[in-house]
Amino acid sequence: MEIQTWTYILVAVSFTLYIGIAIWAKAGTTSEFYVAGKGVSPLANGMATAADWMSAASFIGMAGIISFMGRDGSVYLMGWTGGYVLLALLLAPYLRKFGKFTVPDFVGDRYYSQTARIVAVLCAIFISFTYVAGQMRGVGIVFSRFLEVEIATGVLIGMGIVFFYAVLGGMKGITYTQVAQYCVLIFAYTVPAVFISIMMTGNPIPQLGFGSELVNETGVSLLDKLDGLSEALGFKAYTSGNKSTIDVFFITAALMVGTAGLPHVIVRFFTVPKVRDARKSALYALIFIAILYTTAPAIAAFARTNLILSVSERPYSDVPAWFKNWENTGLIQFTDKNNDGKIQYVKDATKNELMIDRDIIVLANPEIARLPNWVIALVAAGGLAAALSTAAGLLLVISTSIAHDLLKKSFKPDISEKGELRAARIAAGFAVVVAGYFGINPPGFVAQVVAFAFGLAAASFFPAIIMGIFSKRMNKEGAITGMVVGILFTASYIIYFKFVSPENNTSKNWLFGISPEGIGTLGMILNFVTSTAVARFTAKPPKEILELVDKIRIPKEG
Repeated sequence: MEIQTWTYILVAVSFTLYIGIAIWAKAGTTSEFYVAGKGVSPLANGMATAADWMSAASFIGMAGIISFMGRDGSVYLMGWTGGYVLLALLLAPYLRKFGKFTVPDFVGDRYYSQTARIVAVLCAIFISFTYVAGQMRGVGIVFSRFLEVEIATGVLIGMGIVFFYAVLGGMKGITYTQVAQYCVLIFAYTVPAVFISIMMTGNPIPQLGFGSELVNETGVSLLDKLDGLSEALGFKAYTSGNKSTIDVFFITAALMVGTAGLPHVIVRFFTVPKVRDARKSALYALIFIAILYTTAPAIAAFARTNLILSVSERPYSDVPAWFKNWENTGLIQFTDKNNDGKIQYVKDATKNELMIDRDIIVLANPEIARLPNWVIALVAAGGLAAALSTAAGLLLVISTSIAHDLLKKSFKPDISEKGELRAARIAAGFAVVVAGYFGINPPGFVAQVVAFAFGLAAASFFPAIIMGIFSKRMNKEGAITGMVVGILFTASYIIYFKFVSPENNTSKNWLFGISPEGIGTLGMILNFVTSTAVARFTAKPPKEILELVDKIRIPKEG
């Protein structure tokens, strides 16, 4: 069968499965809508957390960005992996012990302030919209290639699917849908990697094939071959780095601590019955996540090698079918600058004739390697599963922040449970529309956009949550000031270099040589410093808050 036919079949089957689960697990109460009634098993929650965590940035963007950046791209791998460990050890059990629905709920009660709650809500919404833009972009890319529709049309289709199961099922429906989505995405990610690893290195384990010799070149390893190909085209060796040490550190740190402040991941630990279950589900999720994350560098190297060998110095009239297919989406563009009919893919911008959107690498990889059509279609279904699973979690954060933290806790405390549930669904519908707009008009590559969201989370939530758990002296004045300073500084820096003055987005113009992707770490430091200073010169928290801190710092059953 043709690729498109296979894609229609696999996408239709997977979407039917997701919608069926959403109908089966329809939320009937606010507890089910917000935290799945706190009845999810650790294993299921681990899989759902992994699916929530492994967004389009992980599935589509990470290997793509590593493929183009080489060793420099490993900052995303290190940051996101280390960040999840940080989350599991430092935050998950304590927040589950606290027992509230959302991060703004924690901030509002811990800092005994409606103002703190509202600031946290605004931060959660801003972060979530930034993050969800990357997911919807990923949905649009998959649809544009494999179903041969415009990216905007693909985003609209994705909006409709997410709206249905996120608004209908809430966290209960999303959780069990994400279990299915994890199975789909991890199978779709590893199967082509195994095929290509066997074809290129003879090793069926991609993680080992990554460092093995090529089957058709005795004594030449994959990475040595890729280094040579890269240098021949004027690029730096694939295994060498271009980024400064300070920028690598700041990006990695921003991704790590940003992970620990992401509201859609944190809320997953409220869905299990007990504190010990939060720890178990964190461990399960780490194992499930590791399968994909250890495979990504191998996929990046395989794809980059095959890409260069497939197109460089090749007559345009003789390019393989996959090239033409992706060219139709606008995500690959060839401009014959010297009119010789051959594709010049080189580092020199004045001579380079090929523009490749790095977000297509994982999706195009099976086509480039000439794998069976069903494998190519499977990757499309996996990419959609990854993007939609995270998008649903983010939309739920937005809806609960508006309905529970703003409406119920701040402006209309007497609202009925039915009214609150209706408000949450309306908010989710509104959020889907806004997310779709940003998916059609994204501020950058998928992984890059998501990195901005992590930076914003690092600069706003992480210090407030950490000090809320481990510092009795931190008060509402300090937390509020720190969150405001952190997110305003970080957002302003990103907006300036990405939107206001993108022509100045170079290392020589960055503050201390820190890129917009890493500025969240500096924002976090400013948050810590500001909040600590303000707390020192303002009143101590009340006695009941000190007792609350003692209670949540003992992550065992009460």
